[in-house]
Amino acid sequence: MRRTDLSRPSFYVYFTDRHQLVLRVVEHLGSELFTMSDRWLSGSGEGPDLARQALDGIVAVYVEHGPVMRALADAAADDPGVEQAYAALVQRFVDATARHIEEEIAAGRILPLDAYETAKALVWMMERYLILSLGREPLTPAESVGDTLTTIWTRVLYGTR
Repeated sequence: MRRTDLSRPSFYVYFTDRHQLVLRVVEHLGSELFTMSDRWLSGSGEGPDLARQALDGIVAVYVEHGPVMRALADAAADDPGVEQAYAALVQRFVDATARHIEEEIAAGRILPLDAYETAKALVWMMERYLILSLGREPLTPAESVGDTLTTIWTRVLYGTR
């Protein structure tokens, strides 16, 4: 509150406590990230191309909000309420990714694999990589982050072209 123009009572008009604020931030950022990931999860077209579009969008969210995402991840280590909210957000991505991988396997676009474990590994790897690359200085160039993630996701899921 010291770094804002708001008084302490003004804060409590909008939030009952800091925990509620953190939950709203997680909800807001999760919504932005899901909007981007829907490019792959719900898009029509070539899987690798859709994955690239989704990953570029996710990288853009981290370019804008990387330090906040890092702060949330760090806070999750110390605050059980934040940990629960943050883990639930990541789990939503794991579940959505696993469902989509299963759909892609059924359509013959991805070779058979353990959809859930692959999704869990890819999502948690990406979460950590994005925080390390875009959550603190020096930032890794966004294009490099997008290229790296696209290479990993598309080679794991779709193989090489």
